[in-house]
Amino acid sequence: MKWRGRRQSGNLEDRRGSSGKGKLIAGGGIIGVIFVIAQFVLSDGDVSVLNQLGGTGETTETRELTAEEKELGEFTATVLADTEDTWNNIFSQNNRQYREPGLVLFSDAVQTACGGASAASGPFYCPADQKIYMDLRFFEELRTRFGAKGGDFAIAYVMAHEVGHHVQNLLGTATKVRQLQQQTSKTEANELSVALELQADFYAGIWAHHNRKYLQEGDIEEALSAANAVGDDAIQKRTSGSVNPDSFTHGTSEQRMQWFMKGFKTGDIALGDTFKTVLN
Repeated sequence: MKWRGRRQSGNLEDRRGSSGKGKLIAGGGIIGVIFVIAQFVLSDGDVSVLNQLGGTGETTETRELTAEEKELGEFTATVLADTEDTWNNIFSQNNRQYREPGLVLFSDAVQTACGGASAASGPFYCPADQKIYMDLRFFEELRTRFGAKGGDFAIAYVMAHEVGHHVQNLLGTATKVRQLQQQTSKTEANELSVALELQADFYAGIWAHHNRKYLQEGDIEEALSAANAVGDDAIQKRTSGSVNPDSFTHGTSEQRMQWFMKGFKTGDIALGDTFKTVLN
């Protein structure tokens, strides 16, 4: 992705140089990390499961960021600026005002308006403070443990997905879904969650569509590889060896790639009804 020398967002807060040190989750170790990723990766900010599994500690450590970390911070600030430009324009065209989300980069553990979270949570959006939280080491885990390709556009895709949850929050979609989930069975609640996640993938594709002039060869493949790696079926196969569709909360690998590509190819927010008649 072509990003150097372009505008960077002022809505980024980098806490990586002074991060909370705490427990990852009950049981600890990579098994716990995989479990939480399987349950929570790319979610819309419900960190209650993380609070149940493990809390954050009281101590902090301060260190100087490496040159690579600083560069990643500049990259994420640029991608965030691109999402701001994209959604400000789309909202304006629909006679709405876009409120830009914040982005917090952290290491190990973080406190949010949605509760405490550890690095094992993966990237998430907290609607209570309208901020996205990311430990960028997640992407190494995504590559080494879940088979996704490396590359900066995998990070950009995940960021755009989380911004998609912010868009859903602003439009009231997320609130409708949470209300309906309280009135339905667990299976139906999961289906609503899948629809919410697939729409966030669609919105990520919308962002990519409107930023095509910055894309380079292989970028879309990196995004699709990440979407494929975090499909519910792919994660369940890797973690348990079997697949249970009734427990899906994010959609299959195929669904996630399809909805991202639909957004990328069309660029039309009106075509992102992943709920069909559920919310009508």
